[in-house]
Amino acid sequence: MKGIANEPQYSVGLLEGGMALCDIIDNHIYEQTLSEKNAFFVADLGVVMRQHVRWRTLMSQIRPYYTVRSNSSAAVIEVLAALGTGFICTNKSEVQLVQSHGIPSEDIIYSGVCKQVSHIKYAAKNGIDLLVCDNEAELCKISRCHPNAKLLLQVSTEACSPDNEISISFGCSLKDCRHLLERAKELGVQVVGVRSHVSGFCEDDQVYVHAISDARCVFDMGEEIGFNMKILDIGGGFSGSETQLELINSAVMSMVDLYFPLSTGVSIIAEPGSFFVSSAFTLAVNIISKEVVARDHHGQDNDDLSPNNEPEFQYSMNEGVYGSFASKLSDTSIAAPSLHKNASLDAPVFSSSLWGPSGDDLDQVVEHCLLPELNIGDWLMFTHAGAYSLGQPLCTATDSPPPPVYYVISSRDWFEMQDTGVVHEATLKNFSFVPYFLNSCLTGAALSVPA
Repeated sequence: MKGIANEPQYSVGLLEGGMALCDIIDNHIYEQTLSEKNAFFVADLGVVMRQHVRWRTLMSQIRPYYTVRSNSSAAVIEVLAALGTGFICTNKSEVQLVQSHGIPSEDIIYSGVCKQVSHIKYAAKNGIDLLVCDNEAELCKISRCHPNAKLLLQVSTEACSPDNEISISFGCSLKDCRHLLERAKELGVQVVGVRSHVSGFCEDDQVYVHAISDARCVFDMGEEIGFNMKILDIGGGFSGSETQLELINSAVMSMVDLYFPLSTGVSIIAEPGSFFVSSAFTLAVNIISKEVVARDHHGQDNDDLSPNNEPEFQYSMNEGVYGSFASKLSDTSIAAPSLHKNASLDAPVFSSSLWGPSGDDLDQVVEHCLLPELNIGDWLMFTHAGAYSLGQPLCTATDSPPPPVYYVISSRDWFEMQDTGVVHEATLKNFSFVPYFLNSCLTGAALSVPA
């Protein structure tokens, strides 16, 4: 798709005339079928905007700070900046990315708890004063390299999934907080608040309840020592589910009203990442190899299978855990995909496993799912693919670049955002629209966003 602005940073298809997301996917699959059959993403920016509306409706007293590592695509940053979110950056590259979109330094929190000295100096030079700290060694580095920093003391929380062996809680313990606060006072570094480390998809609202209660204790310690404590960060863990959001909001706001009423002047923030982007992205992958084995007969030659054996299929795709499915390496479950081609309702389904292209034993994306028999060249669609999937490949098993992202938004979504005042006026000046109609599927026009 070609943009209409001079040197656009990226293009976004404006859907009109009854065109839907599936039509865009069909279009790009058709194009890829004629060329290299590379994987690709399609991202609906209207979903990002609607998620922001949902947050603003249900969590109105808590300002969202988007975790850039969830999805660092330029279009997502651009949209969320226009919607007025803050940003959580874990390293210098993320800080530079956010700054390139004109985000004020006061809307950026540098959250990495093990920062390079050069990165701390960069933050100091560029006015990024809000930093996260959870140990004395980091505190000493910050005092030397960024004496004007304003720290959020990261406090550990109970694990959302205590049975998960890799569920690690970062942050200092409640009993160690006083020592860190006293040491910060000795070093002349300001501590302005508390950050609770809640990660993953946390369905237990009591985790937030306990985190806020602990934060009140730390606030009391800090104020007793002489700090002006004014920021409470309740952390992440937001899955995107409206039910989860309502549950957390109910529990959190009752605790906030109890421990941090409006009269205290404390700003309450949170760190939704996947919440904004997960459901906005769909990943299309291509089947590049196929193997059939007998169920419960692994290791036998295929020639030994009898006609009565129920087959199990092992498929390799052109994306795996060392690319767009990297979250699988952190034990995140990948949902089974859907088949792009239309299979008949009475078509038999078979036990199937899905693998990446590396040939590595760890490169298993989906251990088990039921699918019709596929052929090499068929396409699979993974929805909810927007979180932790757009980074650089972790290895070079293939020479393919990261999958491209094709951005779209419906005209209805866009104009509704304008009518409700969700999008800032500055954004309207930066976007230029050309309709993308159903009957121009293969030559669709696009709106372009200047760099």
